[in-house]
Amino acid sequence: MISDLKRLYNILLIPAVTALLTVYLFRYFDYGVKVPEYVLAIVTPIIFVLSVFFAVAGPIFYRSYFAHQKRNMNQVTEAELLQFERKLIIMAMMTPYLTVISYFLKLPRFYLSGVILLSLYAVYYYYPSKQRITFDKKIFRAMDDEQRPINQD
Repeated sequence: MISDLKRLYNILLIPAVTALLTVYLFRYFDYGVKVPEYVLAIVTPIIFVLSVFFAVAGPIFYRSYFAHQKRNMNQVTEAELLQFERKLIIMAMMTPYLTVISYFLKLPRFYLSGVILLSLYAVYYYYPSKQRITFDKKIFRAMDDEQRPINQD
């Protein structure tokens, strides 16, 4: 389970890092896009709010929703937990792509810094480490399908 989640994490993160390096090289050699101020005035807060949503609010809401959905169950299957973790990682890994867009559009420094910090938070916090997955297994009482008690009526 952990190796599958790490693979998904890397599949989502590596293109974002590559794109960020590419945009950095374009900006270093002065190949940039001139975006009108009125467009930046509209796009900047949208990108910032989306990055807050994908890095912080969305995963918290989704975790709460999943816990609420499973509140009456004694345990969840490992397959359900894997699907939950996959969706959580996908949601959080949207933030690095918003960082690429922010850097490409040359957002004001305040907003760009915020998006970068949120991206670093998402990349760090949602890394599928053994400790975090074990903690989630404990919280949601996840068991393998083989370990699940058979309901004998």
